Amino acid sequence: MKEKLYQKAIELTNGKWSSVLLKRFTTSAISKKIIPSYIDIYDIETDEVSKNMQSFTSLHDFFTRKLVSEARPIDHNPEMYVSPVDAKIESFGTIENNTSFFVKGKTYDLVDLLGKEEHAKTFENGQYIVFYLSPRDYHRIHSPIDGKVVRQYTLGAKSYPVNGTGLTYGNKPISGNYRSVTELKTNNGAHCEVIKVGAMFVNSIQLTNTSDTWEKGEEVGYFTFGSTVVMIFEKNRAAFLENVVKDGRIRVGEAFAHML
Repeated sequence: MKEKLYQKAIELTNGKWSSVLLKRFTTSAISKKIIPSYIDIYDIETDEVSKNMQSFTSLHDFFTRKLVSEARPIDHNPEMYVSPVDAKIESFGTIENNTSFFVKGKTYDLVDLLGKEEHAKTFENGQYIVFYLSPRDYHRIHSPIDGKVVRQYTLGAKSYPVNGTGLTYGNKPISGNYRSVTELKTNNGAHCEVIKVGAMFVNSIQLTNTSDTWEKGEEVGYFTFGSTVVMIFEKNRAAFLENVVKDGRIRVGEAFAHML
């Protein structure tokens, strides 16, 4: 019952006009006044922001802030996958029963997540990791590895929040929300998926690299509202490092898995 009530409440506030109004406010000049409070509430490190705090024109402008280049050093070991985002590790592990994995007690299926059975087959019994970005986090997305873009496409319509409550009570937000899917082929021939999952707004994911090549550590996009990134790996092609733990924190450029 609680789950159904939550889903209905989100659907009522996630329509076209409510999304338009919220976006209009966060991009307005008046929302700039909220930035100091936003920083205090979420304890955001402002010394790593790339421009003067007074130069932000709106809350949205601050939310999508860039950082100084030295703020996120990249592990350039070619055998390591690095985190594409600043985030909490919500879940990670092995894909079970060919195509299933679990987050917050919900079962997700690769076919639903990727949209096609033929795409899902590549990653049967592989590994997965889910990164959750909170409102305090840096919301730019970076490439986790050097690779060629095999395919890139979008799926989904309305979006549930992807925080703990949304993952618990939402209608399978990871595989139902609007999402941008990128399949990469790494230099050693391995394939991986980088799935950017939006929250609340259909257009909450902006891609800044539309080329067919990604370089480890380079910016490839950003989120304009709360968000999650899911990475999927082929069977026996990735091994998580010992420091990867559920609910652990990770930053852009930090290694989390060996490429096999």
